Amino acid sequence: MNILIIGSGGREHALAWKIKQSPLCKNLFVAPGNAGTSLVATNVPIAVDDFSNLGSFCVENKIELVVVGPEGPLVKGVRNFFADDERLKNILMVGPGRDGAQLEGSKDFSKQFMLKHQVPTARAKTFYSHQTKEAQEYLSALQPPYVLKADGLAAGKGVVIAPTLAEAKEAIREMLEEKKFGDASAKVLIEEFLDGIELSVFVLCDGRHYVILPEAKDYKRIGDNDQGPNTGGMGSVSPVPFADKAFMKKVEERVIIPTVNGLQQEGIDYKGFIFIGLMNVKGDPFVIEYNARMGDPETQSVMMRIKSDLAELFVACAKGELKNKPLEIDPSVALTVVMAAGGYPDHYEKGKVISGLDQGKAQVFHAGTKSREGKIISDGGRVLAVTGKGNDIGEAIANSYETVQKITWENSYFRKDIGQDLLRLSK
Repeated sequence: MNILIIGSGGREHALAWKIKQSPLCKNLFVAPGNAGTSLVATNVPIAVDDFSNLGSFCVENKIELVVVGPEGPLVKGVRNFFADDERLKNILMVGPGRDGAQLEGSKDFSKQFMLKHQVPTARAKTFYSHQTKEAQEYLSALQPPYVLKADGLAAGKGVVIAPTLAEAKEAIREMLEEKKFGDASAKVLIEEFLDGIELSVFVLCDGRHYVILPEAKDYKRIGDNDQGPNTGGMGSVSPVPFADKAFMKKVEERVIIPTVNGLQQEGIDYKGFIFIGLMNVKGDPFVIEYNARMGDPETQSVMMRIKSDLAELFVACAKGELKNKPLEIDPSVALTVVMAAGGYPDHYEKGKVISGLDQGKAQVFHAGTKSREGKIISDGGRVLAVTGKGNDIGEAIANSYETVQKITWENSYFRKDIGQDLLRLSK
């Protein structure tokens, strides 16, 4: 079959790399793609939110399956656009409609959804742009640290964890009055801080049934030892040592089943990924957030561990046929180290020539790259996601970093401690 992936990051390169291995895949396209996706698929120069041209491309190239990578087109309603077009409505798609994408598109919607359907989560209250004073008064009644979340999409950077009341009050003022995150912070949630270890659980849902994919832990802060500002993600590890059978049973019973049932009760026909950001608080799972797509860079680690045919899984998801669908998982550890442009997540330069990409034992997934005059150059903040495997976490760390050390470009940056916390846990 002919398959189109929408997106241009490391997540999409990892999905393309895995889908290409399927005997179901005849022709694979990525719109708009990057230098890495061009190695396994045909890049198409169409923006992720240019629904009209994406639709025309699908008709002209007899696309039978569309996989939506990023959250933007989902929140804007790419599924709805296809469903409303006679030419496109029968094309299979992995990715929820506008109603389901609200789980990610609005922190307020997702919080109310969790409370309504009794999904364990932190207490929170929502404030609007004219309520700075009320928000600051509410903060005064809480204990530090303080968690502030922009309601809308903010490219993974809309969460502020302030250690002091003064910093929290200033942050809420910047978000509500100065629109620090643009329209995303027209509403802000002030949330109870949960003290625990974070992990990501990924579910592929066909509207009624689901398959639980390998879990992962990501590293959001820019600096070693989780210092500095939040980023889109600087690394990931799968599996997570503390996510044993007993813990994952709690996750399924307390979180996944109520979430899937809740979507049905709301009349939302959800066909796509549900990314569940969890906090393990003394052995109990609490939901921090939902996303309507796979995570990045978690996808890179997760795809390395899925042995089943991904295209076959996606077709079953889009057709509503996931019930009793087996999923074969590699027991190995996969560890991803993101190589970023110096200065990210703030100001950074593009256009730097990258060398050493064909060396080392790890799989290199491209994120912010493009080809120019036969060379690969940097074209984003997060540039590469280097993913190594091993029989244990120590071996995975060694294989990833061995490859990272061989890749160079001017002012490249990466965290040196990805997986070290889990290595200590596993001893």
